[in-house]
Amino acid sequence: MRSAIHEPPTGQQSATSRKQLVKDKIYVEMFNRKLTALDYHNPSAFDCTDDTQYRNCVVWLEDQKIRHYKIEDRGNLRNIPSSDWPAAYQKYLQDLNCPFGVQEKQESVDWLMGLAVRYEYGDNVDKYKNCEPLAAISNSAIAVVDPLFNLDGDSPDFKAGVTALANILKIQRHDDYLVMLKAIRILIQDRLSPEAITKASQKQEGIPVALDNHVLGFDTGDATLNEAAQILRLLHIEELRELQTRINEAIVAVQAIIADPKTDHRLGKVGR
Repeated sequence: MRSAIHEPPTGQQSATSRKQLVKDKIYVEMFNRKLTALDYHNPSAFDCTDDTQYRNCVVWLEDQKIRHYKIEDRGNLRNIPSSDWPAAYQKYLQDLNCPFGVQEKQESVDWLMGLAVRYEYGDNVDKYKNCEPLAAISNSAIAVVDPLFNLDGDSPDFKAGVTALANILKIQRHDDYLVMLKAIRILIQDRLSPEAITKASQKQEGIPVALDNHVLGFDTGDATLNEAAQILRLLHIEELRELQTRINEAIVAVQAIIADPKTDHRLGKVGR
């Protein structure tokens, strides 16, 4: 049986996936703003792809802000674990004359949030009429989210420039030129930025180590390989020590936050 051959994504497919990622980021930002305005609990943690969170949010919007149904008519919508919930949600959207359907999750819940914000404003006009409006999301906002959004990955000049930079920096070729450009950016930030150059120019004094004083534990049959193995082992031990130091620092930081017991002398014990 022949194995399937997975071809790398074309430039058009990569551009489509990038635009979908940008779209998802914009929706996340809009959800956060609207839910924050509505005093939703933990708005930044709302995940549209999580069915339980999604359904709970819809029920909360109806119960707290929209209130289109009478309380006794919200049973099907509140039955979140039910397999019939999508049908109840579709009917709810139709009853509200929502232009989106149950399959359009991001669009429909965003529309509901917008409706809830409108009702919230209508109920508290005096409270919100003096608030300064936020700037609308535009292409400039998209560019801030992804600086590569407006680049034409199929432009011959763009490809030639990226290829030239990759050759100078000795970066491996890739079918997607935007991926190559990101690799170039990472290399420049890590190796060629002023901070990286300053750090690299600083001499790090080490402690002389006599390899004869350290037992390797095995023999490769070659004296040169044995020395190389000893050096690698010592370097690995040094990395483990640094890792342990960081772990200890993290533990101390966590303990400083949670280890704050309060004593209640009347109860004769320590605790909250």
